[in-house]
Amino acid sequence: MKSEGYGAAYEYDHDAPDAFSGQDYFPEALGRQTFYDPPERGFEREIRKRLDYWAKLRKERGGSR
Repeated sequence: MKSEGYGAAYEYDHDAPDAFSGQDYFPEALGRQTFYDPPERGFEREIRKRLDYWAKLRKERGGSR
């Protein structure tokens, strides 16, 4: 499979700066969707911070579609 080019454009997150490649696996026709919007309470506040941080990295790396 590798010899046929499968996975050629794949970026391994752990090799990327901040362990985040910013790759987008959603179909282009579908675009990025929000499936979880944590409230600002309890540990979900920390989850919100992480989601916001990853969104910032994704935008900086050009994967914001």
